[in-house]
Amino acid sequence: MPESINFYLVDDEYGAFSNFAAYLIELDGATWPTTEHYFQAQKFVGTQHADEIRLVDSPMTAARMGRDRERPLRPDWEDVKDDVMRVALHAKFTQHPDLMALLLGTGDAMIVEHTKNDRYWGDGGDGTGRNMLGRMLVELRTRIQSG
Repeated sequence: MPESINFYLVDDEYGAFSNFAAYLIELDGATWPTTEHYFQAQKFVGTQHADEIRLVDSPMTAARMGRDRERPLRPDWEDVKDDVMRVALHAKFTQHPDLMALLLGTGDAMIVEHTKNDRYWGDGGDGTGRNMLGRMLVELRTRIQSG
């Protein structure tokens, strides 16, 4: 098993780890096409923007809508975004046994969202980013392993 597992594109070996991967999740009494849809919609929870994002056909469209600052971003977003992501990831990996098996199959390897496009959720492409998504996947794996 490699010490580090990189993912980014949904077609990659571990592409299912991407928030753009097409795995439905049930959360908050609704069905979300991807974890990206859920995450982006939570920026506008309690408004019509959240439902508009839930209903779009692609995670890229959901991401663009979520980044649109013409929409009223909830004031506590920076404080809650990590926990929102944890909730989404927990739903995704516990609602899809094949994904849980893939995650558990990574053993104790570090998981890295390897992209120059993101220095917070990813590694920045050169390893200097925070890799929060990869770190949260490792954290979730540990939680599942310890039952």
